[in-house]
Amino acid sequence: MSGIEPRRSGRSLGRPFRRDRADGKVAGVCAGIADYFEIDPLLVRAVFVIGTLVGFGSFLLIYLAIWLLAD
Repeated sequence: MSGIEPRRSGRSLGRPFRRDRADGKVAGVCAGIADYFEIDPLLVRAVFVIGTLVGFGSFLLIYLAIWLLAD
């Protein structure tokens, strides 16, 4: 054992996913994803909008599933 600990930047990704209702626009799903991965919520919202338009609504179904399943 070398005693070297792995570096962790920011929060641990082992924590549970939560919707961010305070920072969310509709249901807090995109804000929760952005908080979990520590990225800008606008980027996540843009990916969901583009994915919904290009993927013929599949991202909308994913959004609704996360909305119903997440706390």
